[in-house]
Amino acid sequence: MAVQRESWRALGTGVHVLVNDADLSAASEAVRAVLAQVDRTYSRFRPDSELSRISDGGSEARRISPLLADAMAAALRAAELTDGRVDPTVGKAMRAVGYDDDFERVRTRTDPIAIRLEPIPGWQAIQFDRRARTLGVPTGVELDLGSTGKALASDLAAWAARAVTRRGGVLVSLGGDIATAGDPPPGGWRILVAEDSDVPSDAGGEVIALHDGAIATSGTTVRAWRRGGIALHHLIDPLTGGPVDSPWRTASVIAATCVDANTAATAAIIRGATAPAWLESLGLAARLVGADGSIHRIGTWPDASRAAGAA
Repeated sequence: MAVQRESWRALGTGVHVLVNDADLSAASEAVRAVLAQVDRTYSRFRPDSELSRISDGGSEARRISPLLADAMAAALRAAELTDGRVDPTVGKAMRAVGYDDDFERVRTRTDPIAIRLEPIPGWQAIQFDRRARTLGVPTGVELDLGSTGKALASDLAAWAARAVTRRGGVLVSLGGDIATAGDPPPGGWRILVAEDSDVPSDAGGEVIALHDGAIATSGTTVRAWRRGGIALHHLIDPLTGGPVDSPWRTASVIAATCVDANTAATAAIIRGATAPAWLESLGLAARLVGADGSIHRIGTWPDASRAAGAA
């Protein structure tokens, strides 16, 4: 059976579900259910999401749902592993630079913006008990799970799709955060490594084969916009509270899970010049694109081809 694909938009980004020797309809239905639950649970753009209600409810620790507990555990683990480069307390900073709505609306605004930058509160300020499933957010701290939340959604969606199909393999891509589960097609999943996840899969460019695990790409060029002549993007430097000034415009990382891949990719952009050595120390395969367009491959990054039909 040939690889089958279905695509749509959710969570403000493109969703692509590919199956190998599996029921595409069942896989897509499972993915849609996961994404709907994610949106209700930890979207920062929905005032009725569980995350928004927690943020607006004062600093007292409250019991949270299993999904939000999983999302918080992933976010705080990422913060610890990256020495705070990937930090969930950047919500207020994101709003300060104008990223306070769905990106399609953010990028079309042209009115001036007054930006006051200040260091973010830091992940240590969060009171989280995984076993008790309680979360306390200090007053004035706003959470944003963007650096791990979408990747977690990819992982959960891929696992859910594989659980219902019970055979073959599944690939789920959410805006370039790609997770796989089950058996890949012969030769592996063909992945077009592009800075923009909306680039057609048959476009020219570097294509790699992914046999298992996940790949994520983070960068400063796609979710970027201008307000009143100021160039802005969505990757916040926790030290300044503003968009990071990095020698890398894109980082792609392969890891066992999409959460780990996205954590490393985002941290690499924020780490700047020290990113290659840091990625190597972790044994991760990565591809960094410099601000000048130069490409740096790290570790066991797969051999590239120009094959078409990629994810």
